[in-house]
Amino acid sequence: MKLTDIVAVTGMPGLYKMVASRDNGVIVEDFDTGKRTFASVRKYQFTPLETIGIYTYKDVVDLTVVFEKLEKTKVKLPDANAPAADLHKWFRKIVKDFDEDRVFLGDIKKVIKWYAFLKERKLLEKGAEEEE
Repeated sequence: MKLTDIVAVTGMPGLYKMVASRDNGVIVEDFDTGKRTFASVRKYQFTPLETIGIYTYKDVVDLTVVFEKLEKTKVKLPDANAPAADLHKWFRKIVKDFDEDRVFLGDIKKVIKWYAFLKERKLLEKGAEEEE
C-alpha cells in the first residue's frame, strides 16, 4: 500500500493526487473526474497522507500501517457520524494503544473517511501503486 502523492487539501473535500509542485502552490488532480486544479499556498494547506501518523502511548504509527490493519482485520467500518464512544471503541480495535489525549475524534473521523474514499476507488490494493 502506497500513499505517495495523495494529499488532503484544506478547504477542498476529499483527497487528491499531487501532480506537480510549484514555489507558490501545487497542482492537484481529482481522482474521480481527472480535473486538475492549481491550489495556492496562500489559500490552502496540504497534508500528504504518507506523512500522517497516529499517536500512541509509546510511539507514532504511520497511517499506512493503520490502513493495512484495517485491510487485514476486516473490522466493519463505522459511520463517521456515529457517537464518539462507539468511534473510540472501534478505533481501539485497530490501534490498541492510541493516545486518547492526542488523537481527537476528528482525527478518527478523517481516518474513516479517507479509508472509505481510498477503498472505494481501489487505491489501497497492492496493484494500485504499480499502475501509477
